[in-house]
Parts: sequence; C-alpha cells; structure tokens
Amino acid sequence: MSNFGFYPEKASISFESHLVGLQKETRELLLNLRAFINSLGDNVIEEPRPHRIAYAKTLNFRVFADVQPKEDSLIISVRKSRNEPLVTSMVKNLSELEAAKIQIAEAYNKIK
Repeated sequence: MSNFGFYPEKASISFESHLVGLQKETRELLLNLRAFINSLGDNVIEEPRPHRIAYAKTLNFRVFADVQPKEDSLIISVRKSRNEPLVTSMVKNLSELEAAKIQIAEAYNKIK
C-alpha cells in the first residue's frame, strides 16, 4: 500500500483516525471491507483522506472505491470506469457489505 502523494507528508491522515467515533459494528464493517479490498491484489492503493478512504488500482485511473465512514454506517461509492456513473450505497450490516464487495470486486477487475 502506498499513498497517491497528493498531500504533504506532514498532513498525512492515518486509516486508524477514521475508526474514531464509529460504533463497534461499523468499525468491524470498515475493517472487514479494508481487508477485502486489500486482498484484491498487490496493486491496490489506499489513500486515507480527511473524510473518506479512497482505493485505486493505478494512479492513471484514480479511484475505484471510496468509503466514507459515518457513526453508524459506511457510504460506499464504486466507479467501474471513467464513463460510468458512481454507484453509491449505504452499508449498515454484513449482508449489505457483502453486496457492496461484489460491486467493488467487479470494479477492480474491470480496470486495466
């Protein structure tokens, strides 16, 4: 995992900072999702940003998944290509997370 490098080093944000203030179930969902996305391939890039966590496969494509943690849910946006609109879903439980994982895996596999 590496950073996109858009933010200066001193302003870097840790993934763990996004866990603060989340309900226990939401925290577990976010950690589960992170492990899943990182398991998709060695070329997954994770970039914690101020209010969200972005995941990309290459720097050229930018972001294929964007996760915004809320206190009791995760807002997940998935982009399968530059020409397709974002698909956004709110995840509050494991079954909703499993459905989002399918979309994320499809987006990851579709990106060249």
